[in-house]
Amino acid sequence: MVRKAAIALALVMLAFVAWGLLIDEGSTRIIINGHELAEPLKGTVGAAGLVIGLIALFCAAIFLLFVFAGIGIIILGFVVFAGLILAGLSFPLLLVMLLPLAVVWLFIAITRKTEA
Repeated sequence: MVRKAAIALALVMLAFVAWGLLIDEGSTRIIINGHELAEPLKGTVGAAGLVIGLIALFCAAIFLLFVFAGIGIIILGFVVFAGLILAGLSFPLLLVMLLPLAVVWLFIAITRKTEA
C-alpha cells in the first residue's frame, strides 16, 4: 500500500514538473538583445532552473535534518532529566534503597574487571 502511494505521488510530481516546463510559460521573460528567448533554449533554461531549485531544496533539507536532530537530542535530554526529577519526587525512599545497591553493583563490576 505504501509503495503504491509512493509511486502515485512520484507520478504526480513528474506531472507537475512536465506541466511547469512544457505547458505553463510563467511570468518570467528572458530577453537577449531585444529578442525574447525562443523555444529550444527556453526549455533548457527552465530545466536548469528546476535543477538548481532541486539542489537548493536538497541542501536545505539536509541542513534541517541536522538542525532538527540536534534539537531532538536536546529535547530528549530535557525529557530524561525531567523524568529523573519526577521519579525522585515520586519515590523519595527509593533513592535510599538504590544507593547501597549501586555501591554493591560497582564493587562487583570492579572485581570482575580485575579477574578478567
